[in-house]
Amino acid sequence: MTNAAPAKPSTTCQKSSVETTWQALATRVLKGDELSKSEAADVLACPDEEVLDLLHGAFRVRQHYFGKTVQLYFLMNAKSGLCPEDCSYCSQSKVSEAEIPRYNLLNREQILAGAQAAAERGAKTYCIVISARGPNEREMAAVEELIPAIKQHYKLDVCACLGLLTSEQAERLKACGVDRVNHNLNTGSEYYGEICSTHTYQDRIETLQAVRKAGMELCSGGIIGMGEAPRDVVDMALELRALGVESIPVNFLNPIEGTPLAGQTELTPNYCLKVLAMFRLVNPDREIRIAGGRELRLRSLQPLGLYAANSIFVGDYLTTKGQLPEADYAMIRDLGFEVTNESRPATTASR
Repeated sequence: MTNAAPAKPSTTCQKSSVETTWQALATRVLKGDELSKSEAADVLACPDEEVLDLLHGAFRVRQHYFGKTVQLYFLMNAKSGLCPEDCSYCSQSKVSEAEIPRYNLLNREQILAGAQAAAERGAKTYCIVISARGPNEREMAAVEELIPAIKQHYKLDVCACLGLLTSEQAERLKACGVDRVNHNLNTGSEYYGEICSTHTYQDRIETLQAVRKAGMELCSGGIIGMGEAPRDVVDMALELRALGVESIPVNFLNPIEGTPLAGQTELTPNYCLKVLAMFRLVNPDREIRIAGGRELRLRSLQPLGLYAANSIFVGDYLTTKGQLPEADYAMIRDLGFEVTNESRPATTASR
């Protein structure tokens, strides 16, 4: 008896005609549908074994609006460790015992040197941050004097993070050339009181409204891993969508010794990827940035985060170290992506 020859494996990949749940969700988003609160919660509850499929769906949306481009941001901690607020995650707050540098506003030469470093590293945006409840008059005047010089000499966009702002302060920032103001919501409204008592969630909303009224773009995101429930993360993502925020930094808590949240260790790399995918699907045409804590929380899965996000900080954060810029460039290059300094793609829909 002659044995039949074994069947040869197919040389073509058979594509299923039925979309998976995550691909169907991505298809709906690309058609203009908005994720509901329950659907966003489902994304965070995605089984770990389906994370790659979820990321594929998120990448389809990311690619539609941003291609394979990555925007780089550079942070300057222009005033450190002197904040009167009691935010429990922050090493610069009044309740922090973390060993960090503490100094008043840097001088003109130091801030301009930061702008030069941002330009040399290929950053599109230079972020000037001060630790404060809000800027005093001396700090406002210094920013107003510096911004025109930064934009003239280094051709950078400037994002200012100065704390709570009045309408008059927001208008002054717009007048001197600030492109965007960062003021993070940090978490959902129901959980906010658990992480800060010296100001309210509504205070933050009012600052963002003042910035928008003054005609600047909004940069606002949050911190994942502060003990919040998944519903709080969803609530924040939906609030950012309602506000029409242009740029959303997603931080993952770095539990710094000496802060009230030093013991928080609950995040896994897979959950962080689900969070990034959820933010992309809820805010499909917005810039999603993997911000502080990415090296610690995503670890070896860092590159996968860029299948959902389209932006990162290059270099160090406010009081913690980032990976070397060369490692970031290599990661972007190995993914087949490219750094861009161009404005938002023309395909991005306005709201």
